[in-house]
Amino acid sequence: MPYTVLRGTRICAVRAPRAPPPRAFIGASHPLTGNHLVAYTSPVVMDKVFTALANAQRRRLLDCLFKRNGQSLQELCAGSDMTRQAVSKHLALLENAGLVVTRRRGREKLHYLNTVPIQAIQERWIRKFETRRLEALSDLKEGLERSKEEENGG
Repeated sequence: MPYTVLRGTRICAVRAPRAPPPRAFIGASHPLTGNHLVAYTSPVVMDKVFTALANAQRRRLLDCLFKRNGQSLQELCAGSDMTRQAVSKHLALLENAGLVVTRRRGREKLHYLNTVPIQAIQERWIRKFETRRLEALSDLKEGLERSKEEENGG
């Protein structure tokens, strides 16, 4: 809340200092390694990624960035039927989830796809179900090859 302070003969309005932003938004180093570039996947991060991927419009934006990385907001809006504000909000959510990384080039803010969270999901959720399927396909292949050898040899 603002409050007033008398300075000499003038009354000045002074605002109370703002609280510092949360550590996650500062770009501070990670508490485990001290490296801010290392991406750790926690359940909270995974939830944000799943939430971001749940929307079809955001998946389309990720597809656009996959086709051509490093696009500005204007370029992403040109390939979409959404308004500039809607694209900006979707990009902010994707950036918060870690799926999009931005870099400034002059006055432009370029958006780049970050595949690390998607790879973490693949490692955590998809690979463990994929192993059984690959083993079944391998067994089927070996069985078919054996039966083919028996037919040719017999």
